[in-house]
Amino acid sequence: MTATMTFHPLGNADCTRFDLADGRKMLVDYADMRNDDDLWDRRIDLPAELKADLRAARRDYFDVVMFTHLDDDHCCGVGDFFWLEHAAKYQGEGRTKIKELWVPAAAILEDGCEDSARIVRQEARHRLRKGSGIRVFSRPKKLREWLEKQGLTLESRAHLITDAGQYVPGFSTSGPERVRFFIHSPFGWRQDDNQIIDRNQDSVVFQATFLEGARETHALFMSDINYDSIDQIVRTSKRHANQDRLRWDVFKVPHHCSYLSIGPEKGNDETKPTEHVKWLCETQGQSRCTLMSTSWSIPAKGTAEDKDVQPPHRQAAAYYKRVANLKDGAFKVTMDLPSASRPKPSKIEITERGATLLMVSATTGSATIISTPARAG
Repeated sequence: MTATMTFHPLGNADCTRFDLADGRKMLVDYADMRNDDDLWDRRIDLPAELKADLRAARRDYFDVVMFTHLDDDHCCGVGDFFWLEHAAKYQGEGRTKIKELWVPAAAILEDGCEDSARIVRQEARHRLRKGSGIRVFSRPKKLREWLEKQGLTLESRAHLITDAGQYVPGFSTSGPERVRFFIHSPFGWRQDDNQIIDRNQDSVVFQATFLEGARETHALFMSDINYDSIDQIVRTSKRHANQDRLRWDVFKVPHHCSYLSIGPEKGNDETKPTEHVKWLCETQGQSRCTLMSTSWSIPAKGTAEDKDVQPPHRQAAAYYKRVANLKDGAFKVTMDLPSASRPKPSKIEITERGATLLMVSATTGSATIISTPARAG
């Protein structure tokens, strides 16, 4: 079986499905953002899309569901879609089960969260108390304290915790799944130093490395971190001689193409990267790479959208496009694939030639597939 990553057009929101070589299915974030009352809403019906895929696979569960952090654009609608263990009202016919839930430690520790964020937090806390069906990323001192308040010890749950700088157990390029996951963030010390949880900077950042034939293909998922956090990841990786853990053929652009994930100043026409962001993008990006922006369409200069403080930012996109051109690669926006008027899920297939972006033709619909090699030769 060929591994794939499917990116869903959800506006400024994230949901990526990994279909692994051994048949396992993994979901990175879930955000049902579509407004069914708005006939002009171009965002996909995410629950319908995911359930159709599960029906085709004759299953009602995902092997892994990761929430990189608890902002609404990464977890909206979980209480309507998933079968959750912690409360009977989230159980019943038609709900999608989660074999293993992956969350950052901040998702366990955050108090005062509401709506979908609170639902994910309660489910994560329930599973951690139970001691199964969960993986937590980083072990700040506050997590030890929280466990002790539950009458538990950090040592008793250590097998469920993965720190930055480690691989996720149970995945290997030498196994039938042919993929491994290296965790870059969150940093436990950061949560110890800060009194307030910063969801974006305490989110999960990881590299997925696929092996097909003799070729390794790397995908870097950056969540919503800003340039300060990227700088810290790069410095830490270099200090530990882990530069290869930041190589990428597929780059999930951070924070929906925000300039703040590149540098402190937006710029007039292009955001200038920090030294470490420049290295990550221009040195670690491989030939024929693909940069995926999970965002609304990039605004044109001078439009009302261009003046919006919220991403996507035209200046950030200009930098990423320059990186793509430098690498003979491609910069793509989920809400523009295959066209801005008819966005559909876009799929990247992992083969022995590398990563190939598969797009549905805007003129002929789902019957015609256009393959663009993201890395070959």
